[in-house]
Amino acid sequence: TSRMSRELVAAMAEAAADKKVGCVLLDAAGSMFCSGLDLQALIEPGPARTEKSYEMLFSFGLDFPKPVVAAVLGPCLGAGVGLIANAHVVVAASGAKFGLTEIRYGFWPYAAYRALALAMGERRVAELSLTGRIFGAHDALQYGLVHEIAPAFELDDRAAATARHLAARSPETVRRGLEFIRRFRTIDEEQ
Repeated sequence: TSRMSRELVAAMAEAAADKKVGCVLLDAAGSMFCSGLDLQALIEPGPARTEKSYEMLFSFGLDFPKPVVAAVLGPCLGAGVGLIANAHVVVAASGAKFGLTEIRYGFWPYAAYRALALAMGERRVAELSLTGRIFGAHDALQYGLVHEIAPAFELDDRAAATARHLAARSPETVRRGLEFIRRFRTIDEEQ
């Protein structure tokens, strides 16, 4: 929802500013990682339509100064795929399902497209966006969306261990490394 998007953007900004935070772990509170955006809010006039929270959710990966790990247990659809495309490390449960399903509802993943293309390649994202098909964790690994697959009962432990490992690295080195990645990704835009 619009509210959840604003809260997540605010939490990410708070984590970015907090010197005690070495890594952010995105996880779901339940068996579904994300069912997508509130599509009704996108078609109705009003503040939800004009706010930037949705777009900010799909671009934080370029500018975020700390590592972000995503743990995907259950279905991750639509905007959820865009959200994890921004994470630096994605660990998925072996039974997790993914899909860019916006086209089924008359939408296109405009806000997340760049992050998706950086993660999986433009041709793959075009195919997934056009078909709206659901794919499994092993396909997500092959496409570059997911970095590791774990049994569902190990997912939280593996993702937390990865986040602790990344948080233990030199904050200055991590910050400089992520800044290098941002500059590298945007070099074509500057020319």
